[in-house]
Amino acid sequence: QVQLVESGGGSAQAGGSLKLSCVASGRTDRRYAMAWFRQRSGKEREFVAAIGWSGASTRIGDSVKGRFIISRVTATNTITLHMNFLTPEDTDVYYCAESFRESPSEASEDYAHWGQGTQVTVSS
Repeated sequence: QVQLVESGGGSAQAGGSLKLSCVASGRTDRRYAMAWFRQRSGKEREFVAAIGWSGASTRIGDSVKGRFIISRVTATNTITLHMNFLTPEDTDVYYCAESFRESPSEASEDYAHWGQGTQVTVSS
């Protein structure tokens, strides 16, 4: 059974930085893209960033482009979201997800497994 465990959420001031990590376990074949989505109560889930299974290809959501970077260490089944120049609008619960495809996708329907989420709060 696949498990995704997020870490690194917390609080930051506007203009600051935070880093989120997600470790995947429970399956030997890890040739799947992974991604970060975010969602707050009453709002639709929003795509943040995705990375292909090898780490060579990425997709970044429009609202975070130029500020957030996604990276991957295949040897440890870990992805990291580097969040810079944070604004209060980045306050959300961030979810790690693993796709059933090799290439990164912005569609949540392409992701079969989800983490429990980690809270990020940015104050002005």
